[in-house]
Amino acid sequence: MLRKIFRSHQKTHWKVVEKELVDEIIFRTTKHRNRLLLELMARGGMRVSEVLNLMPQDVNDRKLMLREPKSGKEYEVVYIPQKIADRLKEYIQQKAIKPDEKIFPISYGAARIVVLKAGQLVGITLRPHDLRRHAATYASRSGVPIEIISKVILRHANLSTTQRYLGKVSDVEAIRWIENVYG
Repeated sequence: MLRKIFRSHQKTHWKVVEKELVDEIIFRTTKHRNRLLLELMARGGMRVSEVLNLMPQDVNDRKLMLREPKSGKEYEVVYIPQKIADRLKEYIQQKAIKPDEKIFPISYGAARIVVLKAGQLVGITLRPHDLRRHAATYASRSGVPIEIISKVILRHANLSTTQRYLGKVSDVEAIRWIENVYG
């Protein structure tokens, strides 16, 4: 028991899925529902459970209201790109989903399978949280301040949690940023 309490925590290093690969995964996904699931996780930084709990009444153009989020707050807001907001509204209208019904009435297991199969289309093992991690990493590499990534995209309480998501910076990327800033 003491060994478990005092063991040193090993840092987990995830392989970050690059933007081009995520774009290809989304592009190759032909089913409208599955594509929206992937886009909300990869472009909105949403957890799979948050996507599965969305209802039309939670969609306010580019703002999505998350009821009873993981943080314990009453609600949180997710901001999504206009293209995804338009496709989401169109999907809700096409399927005639009532305001208090779930937009994606599938189980967590079914959503994991959707993501796994989408990854298999391009020859990788993909998990739902890989897409959330991609959203954070892509934003970071695009120059978005870590405070925005942490508080707005990922909705974390601590910056240290966000820093674990961002992974290592390659030498090539470090040199590119140094050249952009000081070169």
